[in-house]
Amino acid sequence: MATIRLTMAQALLRFLDNQYVSFDGEETKFVQGVFGIFGHGCVVGLGEALAAKENGLPFYQAKTEQGAVHAATAFAKENNRRSILAVTSSIGPGALNMVTGAGTATANHIPVLLLPGDIFACRQPDPVLQQIEIPHDYTNTSNDAFRSVSRYWDRINRPEQLMSAALNAMRVLTDPAETGAVTLALPQDVQGEAYDYPEEFLEKRVHHIERRHPNASQIQRTVETIKHAKKPMVICGGGVRFSEAGEALKTFCAAFHIPFGETQAGKGTILSDDPYNLSGIGSTGSQAANRIAKEADLIVAVGTRLGDFTTCSKWLFQNPACRFLSINVAGFDAYKMNSEPIIADAKATLEALLSPLKEATYHSQWGNRIAEEKQAWNIEVDRLYHQEIPGSLSQVRVLGELNDNLLPPDTIVVSGSGSIPSDMQRVWRTRKKGCYHMEYAFSCMGYEIAAAVGTKLAHPDSEVVAIVGDGAYTMLHTELLTSLQEQRKIIIVVLDNAGFHCIDNLQHSQGIVHYGNEWKIREKSTGRLTGKSLSVDYALNAQSWGAVGLHADTIEELKSSVETALKETRSVVIHVHVAPKSMSQGYESWWRVGTAEVSSNPEVVEAWKDLQTDIAKTRKF
Repeated sequence: MATIRLTMAQALLRFLDNQYVSFDGEETKFVQGVFGIFGHGCVVGLGEALAAKENGLPFYQAKTEQGAVHAATAFAKENNRRSILAVTSSIGPGALNMVTGAGTATANHIPVLLLPGDIFACRQPDPVLQQIEIPHDYTNTSNDAFRSVSRYWDRINRPEQLMSAALNAMRVLTDPAETGAVTLALPQDVQGEAYDYPEEFLEKRVHHIERRHPNASQIQRTVETIKHAKKPMVICGGGVRFSEAGEALKTFCAAFHIPFGETQAGKGTILSDDPYNLSGIGSTGSQAANRIAKEADLIVAVGTRLGDFTTCSKWLFQNPACRFLSINVAGFDAYKMNSEPIIADAKATLEALLSPLKEATYHSQWGNRIAEEKQAWNIEVDRLYHQEIPGSLSQVRVLGELNDNLLPPDTIVVSGSGSIPSDMQRVWRTRKKGCYHMEYAFSCMGYEIAAAVGTKLAHPDSEVVAIVGDGAYTMLHTELLTSLQEQRKIIIVVLDNAGFHCIDNLQHSQGIVHYGNEWKIREKSTGRLTGKSLSVDYALNAQSWGAVGLHADTIEELKSSVETALKETRSVVIHVHVAPKSMSQGYESWWRVGTAEVSSNPEVVEAWKDLQTDIAKTRKF
């Protein structure tokens, strides 16, 4: 068998550069590059291989390791999980900085390959710089922290171990049901060790992502379940997007007069003006979707994790006769809510249901309710879009102006934490498919700007706009510098309400006094953060990075700033002051939080009583 002598790191890059996926007959190069920050744990091993002239994978220099993983996650999502970026770091703190990003990718079922440096496998120089020594288990390093947030984890202690580890990594990364973060920990001495790798291992390999077609029994069970439903409702999850099942779901709902609500991951798969699209569902859902969900006697969950925000902590579905049916490639998700599990591809299943349900002349009994609820919700969204607050801008008004008047319909909008995702799931009107990018399974503060960079790498000719709160901006905005370095223009709209007001809302809703969430100076008289609000100039901050910084505190200034930003070739930050508490509200939803059972504050005690009332309305499994 022919072999070639390479270091483990060189062999790894050659292997990655020759991986392809095939989906519906279309072949795509799977690994498109490597993001990361070099340190002593990777620069002379994997770094040497990346720097070599024979390496074909581009290297993107991140500014934080967490940001690198977020950018790679967004890149993979925008490529419908069929192209990815690997991410590398040094050992110790560099690796641990990636753990949050790994959790974000895994929670969202997005493939990301993580290649953190590790301590010396030979142990000769131990303890090395940045090594954490665990006296009771010397095999345990900082990279073991990735185990709980990775779908596959391995440590390459000998160069020949790379072969089985790399194949297992690809197996998981290309599996729609299993995918998420994959971690291959790379001891720094092993990265540079040579081995005679079989050329067979390094040859082009195509991984076939095949649709799991439903069998006759699954279709029969699904048809019988739907036939007995008078008022069914569909939940459109992220699996609809990744299966490219938007048109199939649109056809299905129209054929049988079935409304649907969108999860954050599913939103934008079918446009907002579709007559059966009731916008977001659940704790951050619309009035229309939530009202319909409360009456439904069947929920058909398509490609959704059925998280607590989608189900209102299992409170939303108030009809005691309501049953659940889940179409999902992941059995783990398909069994939730005591569903009838249909473990199959979303598009293939929806298409297979059309003929037998038409033969049965099935039609829901919603009548005019769908159109009436949708019309009422559109009126409410229009009201929010024109909301006036004397002397200030409301958050929903700014979103409305951006959505209705200022941004081109094909702008890709990115967000992920705070109250902005709540507002956008409810009121953002999607006018082009695939232009709504929200991370909400992990709701990771700091995802937004790094994700905008990853999105821009995936769609270099599209306008990409990150809409972030001041809290998320301050938590992680450093990949703004990466966008400038790569000359990939993004626009960042910072909605500044001087604090973590999403959590302040939650805190106050449970009777707790405003404490620790508003950005205020500590007062000597109270000993608490109750003084004047902090004043930060985010536009000026952007200018210090080399970006364009603009201010917009009126509708006219917002319009002018967006017009300027769209004409710019550099990245732009638009700083907009918005009034606290000017986001949208709950719209007949609920969310369970762990309220204190006893307290010296009577409002907290009352909130706990209210909590028990709502818990009594929930489904227990």
